[in-house]
Amino acid sequence: MKFTVSQSSLMKALAVVSKGMGANSTLPILAGIYVRAAEGTLEFQTNNLTISIRHLIPANVEEPGEAVVSGKVLTSIVKTLSDAAVTFEGSDRTLVISCEKSTFRLNTLNPADWAGFPEVQADRTIELPSELLSRMVEKVYRVTSKENSRPILQGILLTVEDNTIRLVATDSFRLAVCDSSVEAAAGEAFRAIVPGAVFHDVLAMPSMTDVVSIGTTESQIVFTFGNTTFVSRRIEGNFPDYKQLLPPTCSTAVGIDVAAFSAALKRVSVIALQNASVRFDVDADGGLMRLSARSPEQGESAETVPCDVEGQSLSIALNYHYVFDCVNAVSESSEARLELQSAVQPAIFKCNGKVNYLYLLMPVRL
Repeated sequence: MKFTVSQSSLMKALAVVSKGMGANSTLPILAGIYVRAAEGTLEFQTNNLTISIRHLIPANVEEPGEAVVSGKVLTSIVKTLSDAAVTFEGSDRTLVISCEKSTFRLNTLNPADWAGFPEVQADRTIELPSELLSRMVEKVYRVTSKENSRPILQGILLTVEDNTIRLVATDSFRLAVCDSSVEAAAGEAFRAIVPGAVFHDVLAMPSMTDVVSIGTTESQIVFTFGNTTFVSRRIEGNFPDYKQLLPPTCSTAVGIDVAAFSAALKRVSVIALQNASVRFDVDADGGLMRLSARSPEQGESAETVPCDVEGQSLSIALNYHYVFDCVNAVSESSEARLELQSAVQPAIFKCNGKVNYLYLLMPVRL
């Protein structure tokens, strides 16, 4: 095997497939990158038994061949090279990498032991604009659960129906829903539960194109874009029926300025080091909302924010870390709406625009 490729395109390819490398695996080959050179094309593959990634780039191939090399070592080497032509020359279990005055000789693993890329025939496929999808995933990604005990809550529910794309995530303490209009091909509705970390990583890849194709089988989900294919296990099970959590009306609605509210919350929460609770007192008559926090060790803090109030005065306490996640998700908007039922029922933040966003948050004890 012998080929030459530019350092910049090689670095980009390694950045794409690195998410599929196994970490702390007892099988060394899972921490490797499979490289195959043939007919002017380099193929890179990684596989950690949960996800598989394949990426193709053009190269000057003099001799076809294949090898499996340590992904960590290869990435570290390529990072240090200058942006110039890099030549690879492989023989039995060794790979020589040369760039300008630098030369590296690496031991390789047997490519015959490589599992091979899964050939997946998707039952259903849909194409979606990647930029819009990325914006939506960023809004709900942080709400997915970090607990392994309930895998279904680590996923993001993706549905496309009647030209509306919707993403839903929950960790049982809070719920995030966002939707937007999209021109999708007419036909059967699309529905899948995608692992949250996978969804986020795929859309952040440097090889992402304007449109991403998403396909599903009974047990896998496949993302295809440009010269990249990303296969992941699909989360099995029934996603919680989130619609029953959304009340049809509210007793108090508060229109808030996002920037002013965020700044006030940041100042008040400085005191809430031991207890993440911040109290929100809505004064319907005065058109005000008072934010306050109390800590036995640190003291107290409070700030009043003017706002538009519909309905009755009401008080509620919320975890300010969770509120900040919502504020960050709607930071590009100037206004948002807070809907309240009572001190013991969920608070609902809403923001409408190109992407409509709803964030439901369970209260804490006053």
